[in-house]
Amino acid sequence: MKRGGGHGAAHDAAHAPSQRQLRVAEEIRHVLAGIFARGEVRDPDLAAVVLTVTEVRVSPDLRHATAFVTRLGRSDVAEKLPALRHAAPFLRREVAHALRLRYAPDLTFQADTSLDYAMHVDELLHRPEVLRDLE
Repeated sequence: MKRGGGHGAAHDAAHAPSQRQLRVAEEIRHVLAGIFARGEVRDPDLAAVVLTVTEVRVSPDLRHATAFVTRLGRSDVAEKLPALRHAAPFLRREVAHALRLRYAPDLTFQADTSLDYAMHVDELLHRPEVLRDLE
């Protein structure tokens, strides 16, 4: 699901990420997902918290990466963003060790609300008055 603003197809095509950006972003997503799955972040605010990295977007110069995170079945992921910002230097070092890049990208984290939005739309589509109109 798209998370950005609606600028139109022409704008999206002109600024589509390169294959290198996509590959690096997926590698970063994989590294971060592994760190979270193994519980390697020692921050007490992140202890026993299961985070899912749904997407990573990398800047064209590969120096900045934004990781979209969620907690499946929970809507409180935004409360964990300060702890993730605090853990970002550690996570950046781990990404740098795992990937062979000229520069380790600065990491920022955002709550991924696309799944919540999709569930809300699904709920709306299953309302009796909507189902009646769709038939």
